[in-house]
Amino acid sequence: MRNLALYHYVDAIARAGSIRKAAETLALTPSALNRRVLALEQELGVPIFERLGRGVRLSTAGELIIDLFRKQLAEAERVKTQIADLSGLRRGGASIACSQAVLPYFLPREIHAYQRAHPGVTFQVRVRDGEAAGRALLDYSADIALVFEPLHSSDFQTILSVRQPIHALMARDHPLAGRARVRLSECMEFPLALPSAPYAVRTLLQIAANRISRRLEPVVEAESYVFLRNFVAQSRAIAFELQIGVPQELGAQGAASVPLDLGSGLEGLLHLAQLRGRTLSVAAARFADQLVQALSDGEAEVF
Repeated sequence: MRNLALYHYVDAIARAGSIRKAAETLALTPSALNRRVLALEQELGVPIFERLGRGVRLSTAGELIIDLFRKQLAEAERVKTQIADLSGLRRGGASIACSQAVLPYFLPREIHAYQRAHPGVTFQVRVRDGEAAGRALLDYSADIALVFEPLHSSDFQTILSVRQPIHALMARDHPLAGRARVRLSECMEFPLALPSAPYAVRTLLQIAANRISRRLEPVVEAESYVFLRNFVAQSRAIAFELQIGVPQELGAQGAASVPLDLGSGLEGLLHLAQLRGRTLSVAAARFADQLVQALSDGEAEVF
């Protein structure tokens, strides 16, 4: 296990970009941590880090070495959780990279349900979309990803994809509230409050607007769906959100939700993915199974 501690030290330095900052998180002195790295570099015969004016970065050899170290750390964590599971302790941890839409309601509910059965399991949740989620899987900072953009690389394995309709959100007394469905063209007759461009909802809305030769001209743009919901509850503007992110108590917040008809083929897709070939820890694998069950039990179409 002593080697694992050293692997952890090197990983912490690589993520922090600084021996001093890594030493703070590891409860070591910078000089002691630097000595451990120098000893390892001497043993390997190559520098792992390039020393810069205000920090360090991985050398070419270090990029190869860190990948091995992270694989070893992930494998050690998997074995430890298996041992704990055999002894009935059911401890361990799981880390999730996820889109913002699953943060307010779906993911907290699922983590809480899991920890009721396995109170010794801890979770790390990181907001990551698209390429950022892929990088989190590749560098082992996330076990699984729950995102609205497919991870196309052959490095990733999609466990499950679920259709997610988009809903238009508006004040309860809005002229379009109470409708069974609304079209984007109808919504565009009112002020629009839209998520920022990188989000999957914005991308789908842009495609739909292009189809009808209209321009999206929001009066408000924001990175927070919570902000957008609160804004439309107090105005005549309309916001948009994927079904999984719409709260059940929306009415109590002064807002209403109406399914949006974007036309054929324009629905969001929620993807649950992991790094291909990686064997997840017991905790992460069981939580992934729970997510599959929860998403499959919902109204969304699974394929």
